[in-house]
Formats: sequence, structure tokens, C-alpha cells
Amino acid sequence: MTRQLHFVAIGGTMRAYSSTERALRKALSIAEAKGARTTLLSGEAINFPHYAPESADRSEAARAYIATLRSADAVIIGSPGYHGAISGFVKNALDYVEDLSRDERCYFDGLPVGSIATAAGWQAAVATLQQLRAITHALRGWPTPLGIAINTAGSDGDPVEQAPVPDQIGMMIDQMFHFLPPTL
Repeated sequence: MTRQLHFVAIGGTMRAYSSTERALRKALSIAEAKGARTTLLSGEAINFPHYAPESADRSEAARAYIATLRSADAVIIGSPGYHGAISGFVKNALDYVEDLSRDERCYFDGLPVGSIATAAGWQAAVATLQQLRAITHALRGWPTPLGIAINTAGSDGDPVEQAPVPDQIGMMIDQMFHFLPPTL
């Protein structure tokens, strides 16, 4: 019997159902439809004090976050593009991944990592996506060949539900499943 894969999504904003959170939820729903167990870490779940590497004190939420990441078989990181860069909120959550540095599986070593960036314009969305991919490399993760940039400017409705975004998110999730070893 194989165990159920665990996909963890990190990101969004403090605003419930932001464009980024909706994109992460969409990605997780696709992973669930393929049989994965999923966890969304957004909003209050990643609202931590500024990361302080010199201090071992962690909030209950930060400890739960790290425990969830330890159980992940795949990670999806989503960030809004603020002034052409990832948000400080998401960056702070990613800084806490340093708490995995002494684990047997350091950081995201060997994990497929999908990236989703949302912004009010292509320039910021693409720049943010590039940063997420660079951070994934620094955390020893394996970025999917396809990353998702979503331009939320001028959309008539939910940009996450507009074609071709759902198809692209599905392709990214497929790449994540293909990367995982068949023994899981």
C-alpha cells in the first residue's frame, strides 16, 4: 500500500481569498482530485513575528508551520507581486524554513516546488515568479518547469478562473506529481 502524498501551499496575504490565496486553493484542489492530501498555509497560519535566527523562541503557529513542512512531499509557494518583488509577508514565512536546516531533509531538498505569482501587471507578476524560483533553488527545492504568473489588472471577474490559468495550474501540478518517486 502506498501512502497518500501531502501537498503544502504557502503564501497569500492577510486578506482572506486574495488572488494569490485563490490560486493556491485552485492548485490544491487539483492535487486533491489526483489523490493528494493538502494543507494551505496562508493568512493567520503564516502571520509570524519577524524571523530572528538568533532566537529559538517560536510561536505556536510557527511550530505548527514547520511541522507541516516536515510532512510535505511537495510544496507550492504563492506570492503577490508588491513593487516587482515577493511580499514581505511571504518572505518572512519562507525565512522560517531556516528552522529545517539541520533536519535530515534540509529545507526543501528533493521536493518538487511549484511557484505562483499574482500582480496587477505582467512585469511585477513575472519578476515575482523569478524570485520565487530563485528562492526555491536556494532552499534546495526542485522548481517545476512551468511556473504561474497571473496578471490581475483589468480582469473582468476572477483572474484565477479565467482561461488559460486553470489549465496552466493543472499542468504545474501534473509536473509535481511526475517528479515524485513512484514508491511514495
